[in-house]
Amino acid sequence: MTDRLAIALAQLNPTVGDVAGNADRIAQAHAEAAGQGADLVVCPELIVTGYPPEDLVMRPAYAEACRQAALSLAALTKDGPALLIGTPWPGGGGDPRPFNASVLLVDGAVAAVRYKSCLPNYGVFDEPRTFRPGPLPEPVEFRGVKLGLMICEDMWKPGPAERLVEAGAEILVAPHGSPFRQTAHAERVFQAEARCRETGLPVIFVNQVGGQDELVFDGASFALNPGGIAYRAPLFERSVATTLWERTETGWHCEEDLSLEWEEDDPLVWRAVVTGTRDYVRKSGFESVVLGLSGGIDSALVAAIAADALGPENVRCVMLPSRYTSEASLKDARACAEAIGCPYDTIPIEPAVEAMTGMLADSFLGREPDVTEENLQSRIRGTTLMALSNKLGVLLLTTGNKSEMAVGYATLYGDMNGAYNPIKDVYKQRVFELARYRNEERPAGCLGPEGRVIPERIITKPPSAELRHDQKDEDSLPPYPVLDDILHGLVEEEISVDAIVRRGHDRAVAERIQHLLYLSEYKRRQAPPGPKVTSRNFGRDRRYPIVNRWREKA
Repeated sequence: MTDRLAIALAQLNPTVGDVAGNADRIAQAHAEAAGQGADLVVCPELIVTGYPPEDLVMRPAYAEACRQAALSLAALTKDGPALLIGTPWPGGGGDPRPFNASVLLVDGAVAAVRYKSCLPNYGVFDEPRTFRPGPLPEPVEFRGVKLGLMICEDMWKPGPAERLVEAGAEILVAPHGSPFRQTAHAERVFQAEARCRETGLPVIFVNQVGGQDELVFDGASFALNPGGIAYRAPLFERSVATTLWERTETGWHCEEDLSLEWEEDDPLVWRAVVTGTRDYVRKSGFESVVLGLSGGIDSALVAAIAADALGPENVRCVMLPSRYTSEASLKDARACAEAIGCPYDTIPIEPAVEAMTGMLADSFLGREPDVTEENLQSRIRGTTLMALSNKLGVLLLTTGNKSEMAVGYATLYGDMNGAYNPIKDVYKQRVFELARYRNEERPAGCLGPEGRVIPERIITKPPSAELRHDQKDEDSLPPYPVLDDILHGLVEEEISVDAIVRRGHDRAVAERIQHLLYLSEYKRRQAPPGPKVTSRNFGRDRRYPIVNRWREKA
């Protein structure tokens, strides 16, 4: 039995399905931790496969490949620190679902396997579909110390911790695959503190980092003593850090190192969308992106995010003017590209517009111009950008914000074209806030230039799609502060129209926004993914039927 332990928190960035690559990432972290004098290296939940693997884990060959990779990693522990890794673990018995397991590797062999017992089935999670639940966990013994393993959701419920302390656990260890949302840090610490109070035991929280489809993982691992947080890992960064633990008269305690502070609000959201964009592009096998730069706030913000994620030289911005594009927009788009340092092209769409309207003239004979002609311009732009994406071998980013996506203020096969949308989960009001923030500060790890990257006029001018003369967004929508508050109530809070009216909103406006929200589900189903930053994104979080005649009225 030992009275001191050096435990490394390995906050790693896996890629789902890259079993061999993830094993290499674990091996590298193991080597770093060995150099730091670690006795044990704790890795995140399902680090061998990456989180979330979804239905992939129900393929028997895949689950077995993950198990074999875990077994092969045991060799690292013959002459080095022990490893605690997360992996699918086949269960047999005719059920294709494996267990979500943590495997302790010591002295070249598997010392223990423990299964996740509480499988989340809410929000972005649907683990009962892909994993089978395990029994309440028993502690594992390492160097005479009983470690209580609580895999992710097991930390968020009291039952597993109660069982572990009853069985003699001395330190609680919680490997996680916990996605970012703006309230994530407070929620995680709150739950860890609850388990700490209930059991009197310290908690080690280890989370993965990086982007995976529409989820972003912020890391933010920590060690928690009964008296409070003792160590914080960095946000949105790979990290391998060894914490020092000592047995005292009152139990095990982590030596404090609180040199790192965690950011909040706009800096946090900015780093989330940058991380999500960088990893989606790079993990998809691309180095560069292209986007339409209109001279408006949304595309300017996306260009700045992409430059911070990939470097300005890897972000090609294209202005696609029509007869309705103002001289101010032409100047603003160029000024923005120059401020960011991106390659910039101008491709007028008027020749294509004339060709398409001429081609359709007979079919449209006798009908007045309407939204059809507006959408035609957007679709010509979308086709042009897709052609550039194909020809240049770069990934196309789309630029619609959450407010627009909520009410369908976007054109299918037009401005919705693209493979990824960095601001899909960012309301319009937050778009303005993030633009102002980035003009004042370049966050850590960002590759774009210092200083103002979005011209002030882009931020202050009234938003417009510029698909007809003198068009403004507020011709079709309520003012964005009104729209965003109504949408937040309908989407994030799921409150009634009556409750929204009691907030001071006009009933007819609230009912119209509700109608547009439900009506636009078919568009959102065809929209590209984007990083989740709010408590409830369109996609994994919110699953409504496409055909839906329900409308709530007084």
